[in-house]
Amino acid sequence: MSEGIRVLVVDDHAVLRSGLRLLLEREGGLAFAGEAATAEEALRCLERTEPDIVLLDLQMPGIGGLEATKRIRDRRPGVRVLVLSMFDEADDVRRAFAAGADGYLVKTAADEELVRALRAVADGERYLHPSLGAKLAQPTASEGPVDELSPREREVLRLLALGYTNQEIARELVVSVRTVESHRAHVMTKLRADSRAAMVRHALDAGLLDTREGRS
Repeated sequence: MSEGIRVLVVDDHAVLRSGLRLLLEREGGLAFAGEAATAEEALRCLERTEPDIVLLDLQMPGIGGLEATKRIRDRRPGVRVLVLSMFDEADDVRRAFAAGADGYLVKTAADEELVRALRAVADGERYLHPSLGAKLAQPTASEGPVDELSPREREVLRLLALGYTNQEIARELVVSVRTVESHRAHVMTKLRADSRAAMVRHALDAGLLDTREGRS
């Protein structure tokens, strides 16, 4: 008899991973295949754990969940991806599905709904958290890539473009360096920027800084 739907849990919060593991281990028909704290680690685990589904957070240190979703689908097209995220904006959902996700669930969902989402995705269905349906149905305005950033991500982008280091941004915004690194990774993913120079161009194009501004 099959041990059930094998799920690889990917999230940078250890407490959440432990809770999800307990849920999977007690739920019939589901099986905990393994866990990873970063997207890079998850990609390395794919062959070893052989999951049916990757349960994936969007905002993590490193390459981030959107890029991870694309790489998972490239490497293992048969593996399903279910996003479990704290973000509930329609644009986040659209980007996740565009990257290749099979489902999107918010972290406030009940255990029963997570189980339902995992089973639906395993059966080849596309799953969307019910509370997001109305938001996703709303028309979107024509925007540039910087318009996809949250207010805090825009501020991180502005400071990076001005030459601030991660440590300086952390002090400026009164957050941890790790939080800045996470925002920076999210910004680079959304803008498809692979360097600081590319981020500077986006910041200038969006009018986030005066061309006379800068660090000495």
